[in-house]
Amino acid sequence: MQATRIIAIRHGETAWNVDTRIQGQLDIELNETGRWQARRLARALAGEEIGAIYSSHLRRAWDTAHAIARVSGPAPQAHEGLRERGFGVFQGKTFTEIEAVWPEQARCWRRRDPHWAPENGESLLALRERIVQTVSELAQRHEGEQIVLVAHGGVLDVLYRAATGQDLQTQRSWNLGNATINRLLWTPDGLTLVGWADSRHLEDDEALDETTT
Repeated sequence: MQATRIIAIRHGETAWNVDTRIQGQLDIELNETGRWQARRLARALAGEEIGAIYSSHLRRAWDTAHAIARVSGPAPQAHEGLRERGFGVFQGKTFTEIEAVWPEQARCWRRRDPHWAPENGESLLALRERIVQTVSELAQRHEGEQIVLVAHGGVLDVLYRAATGQDLQTQRSWNLGNATINRLLWTPDGLTLVGWADSRHLEDDEALDETTT
């Protein structure tokens, strides 16, 4: 089986990114900066050979995917497997509000307990299983091609960990910036990191780097 090349993208910036407010699976749109980032990203990918574009159905990712498609080819296809981690009762709250209202749950979150999930939310283990399964499924459809996956910070964090052998509880030292370009290679043996967090197309940008929104 030939390898599948993957360009993994986190959506452009939203107002809730700026506010450090947890979006999770709530449907928040891009702000003006995010729309600018999406246009710059699309220009950076112009000329790339792209077999398919898959996106989370949430608007911030979906609109970023459409910006790419307008320049680089195939219409995006929505896939719920690429949606952000479900944060349950945390969704809509800022980091400060969460720590004030749910101090013990906030500690579990900060410790990156892989088994813990917010009320009505999703654990890191469940998130990893969903993302790895989804990406494997999509990559197998496009053996020997290059595909674009447009998703969220939590999704890209899982992909980086899977490609580099990082444990779910390892504290993050890698960037998950909005609308940066991340390249991976998929084979039946798993993911390999090719390049990460290329932001040269956003040199004038002040995008935030929030892992969980």
